[in-house]
Amino acid sequence: MKPRPQSGAHRGLQLPRRALRRLTEAGIYVQPSVSLEYQQFAKRYVVRGVESGGAVEALGRYVTFCGDQGEPLPWLHPLDGIGVNGVHALVIAPSLVRVEMFRRGQTYDLSISRIAPGKVSNGKRPPLERTTIFHAEEGFLAADLAKRGRSQKEIVTPTFYSRAGEPLMVPNQFEAVMKAVTAAVLCFRCTHSHYLRTPEASGSETLRLQNAQENFAGADSDKGGTHS
Repeated sequence: MKPRPQSGAHRGLQLPRRALRRLTEAGIYVQPSVSLEYQQFAKRYVVRGVESGGAVEALGRYVTFCGDQGEPLPWLHPLDGIGVNGVHALVIAPSLVRVEMFRRGQTYDLSISRIAPGKVSNGKRPPLERTTIFHAEEGFLAADLAKRGRSQKEIVTPTFYSRAGEPLMVPNQFEAVMKAVTAAVLCFRCTHSHYLRTPEASGSETLRLQNAQENFAGADSDKGGTHS
C-alpha cells in the first residue's frame, strides 16, 4: 500500500463512541496521540509517544512505536499505570512510526503511520506531519488460532482484505511489530511493554539528551506540547 499524507486531524484509528465506551468500561486505556516537543540542549524538535493498552476476553486495543524500518526503539523509561491494560513505556525520537491495533472478538483494525516534525518556518513551531503506511479495517483472525498462538508463543497475525476481497499486505519490515501488537491485543490484564525495548546500559548521547529534555525545567511557555 502506497504511503499517503494525511490532514492534521488524522490520529490513527478513528473508533466510534460505542467502541470507546466499551473500552472504558473494560478498563483498557490507550494513548494513541503523540506530541511535538523541543529539546533545549540539542536544539531540535522530537516526537513523544506512550506505548499503552491491553486486552480482556472480548476486546483489545494497543499502540506502540517503532523506527522507519520497523525496528524496535529504546524507551526513555517504563511507566507504571494505576491498574492493568494502561500505560507501559515512554518513547522520544526525532520521528516515530505509530502502530495501533483494535480487536473486537475475531475482528481487527490496524493503522501504521509515520509521524515527524515538519519544516521550521520563520522561527515558528513546525507542524507534525503524518503519513499513512498501512490502514485496514475488519481483518480476521480465528479465535482458535489466536488462542493457540498465545499458548505456543507463535503469534499468528490477522489477515486484511480490500473491499473487493483481495488480500492487503503489510510491508515486510513491519512484520515483527505487527506480531507484537497482535500479541498485545490478546494480552489479558497487560502490565508490560510489547515492543519498545530497554536502552543499552552504556547509554548514548541521544539518550542523554532525551533525559535532559524530559527533566529540563523552565522551558519557554511557547514551546509546550503539540498533540496529534
